[in-house]
Amino acid sequence: MPPSAPGMRIGLFGGSFNPMHQGHLLVMEETLRRLELHALWVLVTPGNPLKDNSSLPSLEARVLAARAMITDPRIRVTGFEAERGFAYSWQTVDFLTRTMPDRRFVWIMGADSLANFHRWQRWRDMAAKVPMAVYVRPGAGRRALASRAAATLDHAQLDETDTALLARCHAPAWIYLQGRQSPLSSTAIRAAQGTN
Repeated sequence: MPPSAPGMRIGLFGGSFNPMHQGHLLVMEETLRRLELHALWVLVTPGNPLKDNSSLPSLEARVLAARAMITDPRIRVTGFEAERGFAYSWQTVDFLTRTMPDRRFVWIMGADSLANFHRWQRWRDMAAKVPMAVYVRPGAGRRALASRAAATLDHAQLDETDTALLARCHAPAWIYLQGRQSPLSSTAIRAAQGTN
C-alpha cells in the first residue's frame, strides 16, 4: 500500500487500466488540483466483476505499464486489492476507512461509472463511507446524472463551486466535475490494437 500520513486527503481512482491512457492522466491531474488532494492512489483492480476478464493482461503487467506513465510523485499505482483478496470496491473502501480513519479518502470515478454505479456490489455502503468525485466523460453526462445512483444520492450532491471542500466532507457527499475531456477510452485503444 502506498505511504500516507494522518490528515492526508487521498484520492482513490480504481479501474482495470487496460491500458492506462492520457484520459486517465487528465482525470488524475484535474482531481488532484481541484480537490486539493495530497495524494492519489491508482488502484489497479484484479478485474471488473461486471465485465469479461478472460483476456485481461496480468495485474503485474498493468501495474508496471501504469507506473511507466506516471511522473507526478503524488500519484502512486498499486495492486494491493489483489494481495488482500478484494474483488469489489466496497471491500477496499471498507478496509481503508476502518484501518486508516485519520485519512480523508475520496473515491474518483468517471461519469460512465456513475451511470452503472447502482450495479456495483454494496454501492450504497461505498457512498456512505467516502465522498465521491464524478468526472465528466464524453457522451456519459446525461446517463450519469439521470442514473439510479444519482437520483438516490441527489440529497448529497454538492455544487461544483464547493469542489475544494469535498475531501473534508463527511459521506455521503458527491460532486459532478465538468472540465477538460479526452476522447480516449481503453476499449477503443484495444479495438484499434486488435486486442479487444
